[in-house]
Amino acid sequence: MKYVVLGSSAAGVNGVRELRKIDPDSEIVLISKDQAIYSRCILHQYLSGERDMERICFAEPDFAELYRVDWIKGKACISVDPKEKQVVLEDGERVDYDKLLIATGSHTFIPPVKNLKEAKNVVGFRNIEDMEVLKEVAKTAKHIIVMGAGLVGLDCTVGFLHLGVKVTLVEMADWLLVKQLDERAAGTYQKAFEDQGVKQYYGVGIAEVILDENRQITEAVLTDGTRLPCDFVVVTAGVRSNVEFLEGSGIETSRFGLVYDETGKTSDDDIYGAGDVSGTSPIWPAAVKEGIVAASNMAGVPRQMSDFFASKSTMNFLGIPSMSLGNVNLKDEDITVEVKETKDSYKKILHKDGRIVGAVLQGDLAYGGILQQLIARKIDVSKVKKPIFDIDYSDFFHVKDNFEFYFEEE
Repeated sequence: MKYVVLGSSAAGVNGVRELRKIDPDSEIVLISKDQAIYSRCILHQYLSGERDMERICFAEPDFAELYRVDWIKGKACISVDPKEKQVVLEDGERVDYDKLLIATGSHTFIPPVKNLKEAKNVVGFRNIEDMEVLKEVAKTAKHIIVMGAGLVGLDCTVGFLHLGVKVTLVEMADWLLVKQLDERAAGTYQKAFEDQGVKQYYGVGIAEVILDENRQITEAVLTDGTRLPCDFVVVTAGVRSNVEFLEGSGIETSRFGLVYDETGKTSDDDIYGAGDVSGTSPIWPAAVKEGIVAASNMAGVPRQMSDFFASKSTMNFLGIPSMSLGNVNLKDEDITVEVKETKDSYKKILHKDGRIVGAVLQGDLAYGGILQQLIARKIDVSKVKKPIFDIDYSDFFHVKDNFEFYFEEE
């Protein structure tokens, strides 16, 4: 058996590990555009100088030797030929496969803002090359605008703050981290960033950038008419899955990205997918799990993605830890919302028909373990005879004859 894995980030690397764990003898080929393995989740720490290349690598130093992988570095895959069971690389090389894992991730999408695509002083926040550009930008730029206040946008902002550079955040949603936090929790971060000198504009986008004769951005015009001085734009607001090379292959894609089922299998029985390439779950833990699940099935060991919340996020910006599970901004009239606040913490749980559908914790995350137990065990919280925030691990210390822990509803 010959396995080929495209992509050396979370899904691809963990896919390789799982393949070798299950199948000690078969051939594994890893093909990546990147020359090195590194975590995109902590690129901001590379930007800030807190970590060097070695310390943002999440793989073993001898990864290729340890897992006996033929690693083809620095080459992009430009097409897949399912009939011949080959991938074609940018230099024309063809690599045969028996089973293929597509974990090519995503790339920065430059939005259709007037003049933005023509500008020279704009970059994304996705790879090492971007960080090298931004390290130089931080030395001279005075008016940096970060487009997007999602997780990547805030990582970027924090990276600049460590360098003593204050940026301006522009976000079309009404508050930051709108996919992870409610307005109350987001407000805590907004105040903290304001205290650090970060200017923030919410509920608006960039309508146009003004260029000089050298195609350098000098000003940004927001959708409400506000004009901001600008000498560099960092785009963090949008990404697109890396699936362009699949055009004409017959492998099914959607408007989001590669289509695959809960086992990782695509429309081709010998081709699997995992990670950001799907365009549906752009978080590190989900990519890791999808890579493991897809690899397991490729190697003949049945497995499925079964986590209730693929949308779990944990974050810690400016010393404020937060955890988000599911959808914390549902407006369904059948949703029950319970909130508990203290001076230093905020907790909110949303449940419907007794099942938790969303939660956010901020300041104190100690309750996160309990929450995940309630979710994983599918406990009907409406039948628990104590306040939801008072449930603790003692409520799970019931053991069946087979030593399985369970929750007993009285």
